[in-house]
Amino acid sequence: MTPGSTPAPAPRPGGTARLAGRTVSRIGYGAMQLERLRDRRDEAVALLRRAVELGVDHVDTAEFYGAGFVNDVIREALRPADDVVVVTKVGADPNPGGRVPLRPAQRPEELRASVEDNLRSLGVDRLDVVNLRRLDTGPGLRPEGDQVVGLDDQLAAMTALRDEGKIGAIGLSGVGLDTLRRALPAGIACVQNAYAVVARDDEDLLELCAAEDIAWVPFFPLGGAFPGLPKATDEPAVHAVAASPGVTPSQVGLAWLLHHAPHVLLIPGTADAAHLAENIAVGDIALDATALAALDAVTSRSYDVPIGCRPPVPSADGRSS
Repeated sequence: MTPGSTPAPAPRPGGTARLAGRTVSRIGYGAMQLERLRDRRDEAVALLRRAVELGVDHVDTAEFYGAGFVNDVIREALRPADDVVVVTKVGADPNPGGRVPLRPAQRPEELRASVEDNLRSLGVDRLDVVNLRRLDTGPGLRPEGDQVVGLDDQLAAMTALRDEGKIGAIGLSGVGLDTLRRALPAGIACVQNAYAVVARDDEDLLELCAAEDIAWVPFFPLGGAFPGLPKATDEPAVHAVAASPGVTPSQVGLAWLLHHAPHVLLIPGTADAAHLAENIAVGDIALDATALAALDAVTSRSYDVPIGCRPPVPSADGRSS
């Protein structure tokens, strides 16, 4: 590189896809695990900087990750020149000391308050994308009592925030097919549902998203984040495909998602730099027709399990995706 020249941008891992009108790398970063580095803040900032150096330009977060700690790290680590799309979410609030560390926050006024909290902790005037986590389906909490709120009321609040310039685009999370269809007139940029090679209940939603140019962003992409859920890394077919040198079963589970549909965006999370590099390397894994057929044949089990117990618990090195 000649003196004063600008470094070449990193290759976009996994190729590119569209998200809220932007072209982004298909492998992003889920920031939840940064909370594990609360006592090592410099490491958290450095990890996020490393993700950007490796080509990540799509980061998923929430104000309730670490009660604002994760957003604060993102605010410190990311620079305008990085041109990173930051996607956050509303629909739940922290519940410190509770049986479950989160509580539903589905009412319109709570959605607005959460947007304001995210704006403040991220230090921005406008959030690129905000996902409304409906809690209708998938593993996790279910709303009760006054937390059972109609979709139209929620979308009215979200679109008002978009009209005010506080939200750039609206996404959905934890929704079924009928909810997505009803929400389409509001303009939906992405859908985040639990989805993996071992849990493909939402194939119809994935197909509708493809038809409507909506990004499909699976969480729990390897399964097993809650007790009783299937795990991709328990499948013999996944291990057989991972027999190639230098390829792990976790990488195969993520690579299958990239191969399965071109509008899939990954947001694997980790608190470990070596694991971050492994996740980015997934974009270079080629699965041939035989491997894809074997993975497609894996039995799909339901993720649609209301869970009021423990949150996802990553292993000691932060290997949670």
